[in-house]
Amino acid sequence: MSGATPKSDRTRAHVREVAIRMLRDVGYERTTMRGIAEAAGVSTGNAYYHFASKDALVQELYLEVQHEHAALAAPVLAAGGTLTDRLRGVWHAGVDAFEPFHAFGAGFLSVAIRPGSDASPFSAASGPAREASRALFEEVVAGAEPAVPSRLRAELPELLWLAQLGVTLFWVHDTSPGRARTRRLVEQGAALVGHVVRLSRLPVARGVVDDALRLVRAVHPERPGPEPDEATARRLPESPATEEGTA
Repeated sequence: MSGATPKSDRTRAHVREVAIRMLRDVGYERTTMRGIAEAAGVSTGNAYYHFASKDALVQELYLEVQHEHAALAAPVLAAGGTLTDRLRGVWHAGVDAFEPFHAFGAGFLSVAIRPGSDASPFSAASGPAREASRALFEEVVAGAEPAVPSRLRAELPELLWLAQLGVTLFWVHDTSPGRARTRRLVEQGAALVGHVVRLSRLPVARGVVDDALRLVRAVHPERPGPEPDEATARRLPESPATEEGTA
């Protein structure tokens, strides 16, 4: 914040700390800017001066969780290992980082899935937390042994980040003791990814992998869909106009 004084910085940090604690302890719906201000010992106007809305504080929570995820994943990434091992460890670390918020996960999810919500993982406001999460999966791929095929290295981190969203959605609804079902999903999902990447080295599976990557590019909100290549075009059904023209 431009022109901020040390006292202003301390106030902002204190409001942020209180807000994250309240979001964790009582959930999104029961956390209000007025309640945050009261708990922080500042005026409501002062709280709004530092954070424009409750959703702005949700972004701070997202960043806090991503930093915790990165810290828990660091030993896994430092240890080397196969893609399966590294992905398994990072996904398990994610479950551990998110666990304090499980009781209120559905509340956060209901906000995040609203069209146009700043709390969406795809929103511009979520950019810093999203990039922090993606960076973890870039490191997963970059340090894997044996090396991930070069044709997959640029795309695979994005796919793994999207899969992380799926794991998180499953975790929100998982009521099993110790999130045992989510842990099984992580174990088997990581093994499946490792198996598919190994198969991608074989010519017979290369086309299937390319189709999967093309699909992700086509629907990704931040990337324009590519024009179908010649091989894809041959597989697309002809339009009625084309059929009429050839009749």
